[in-house]
Amino acid sequence: MIDVPLDQAIKASKAPAIARAAAVMRLLGKADAPLPLQAIARELALVPSTCLYVLRALVEEELAVFDPPTKRYTLGPGVLSLAHQWLRRDPFRDLAQPLLDDIARRHDITALGVQIAGMDHIIAVAVSQGAGNFRLSTQVGSRFPALISATGRCIAAFSAAPPLRLEGRFARLRWDNPPTFAQWLDQVAEARARGWAVDAGHYIAGVTVLAAPVWSGGDDAPPSHTPPSHALVASGLSRTIAEVGEKAVGDLLKASADGLSARLRR
Repeated sequence: MIDVPLDQAIKASKAPAIARAAAVMRLLGKADAPLPLQAIARELALVPSTCLYVLRALVEEELAVFDPPTKRYTLGPGVLSLAHQWLRRDPFRDLAQPLLDDIARRHDITALGVQIAGMDHIIAVAVSQGAGNFRLSTQVGSRFPALISATGRCIAAFSAAPPLRLEGRFARLRWDNPPTFAQWLDQVAEARARGWAVDAGHYIAGVTVLAAPVWSGGDDAPPSHTPPSHALVASGLSRTIAEVGEKAVGDLLKASADGLSARLRR
């Protein structure tokens, strides 16, 4: 799912061709099977000739692959090269992975490390699955709206954004059991006070999600005045989290996130 309609992204972008190419790559990336030109153009509301131009450029750069017999497109191997170069330069993933493995193993839950892209979205950059029956279907590269679930409460808690701006973004979020904006603001305040946030069945019914913020800025940027750069996230069936205790999981996330922040801010 694209975070904003493509036509809005193109209008807001100073490089509309790049916005179109990014949208096509995201669509190919989430598709379960290769897609034909018409399906891609229809899904993204693009003129077929424009869509074909974008696809040909992506194929030329090995960011997409065209299969002549079926006339269908898939994501290309060039994406792997770009992703590998980015991951190699990002210390968060390597430092977070053993912490996530420990959290997932200790409580048989799913643990994620996410990068925060401002107020727009978060991206999973590290994933660890516990041995329990519940597994959140999330892969490295998965994108979510920034203010959704427990991570969103962490972002809002340490953001300087005024309530009016937060309310506009909150109204666009999709929940299984949506809280009111007033309830959500109270939960944001709780997250600010204790250093970790919880979403108990609002985002996904029957699932509890907890998150703790991570900072990677310099030592001269106090966390209380600076938005987090990343977050550690834990999720599991609400009954499983209840057995362990929300506070136990939340405190473990916070301790892990604080230690990780200290290492990233050296």
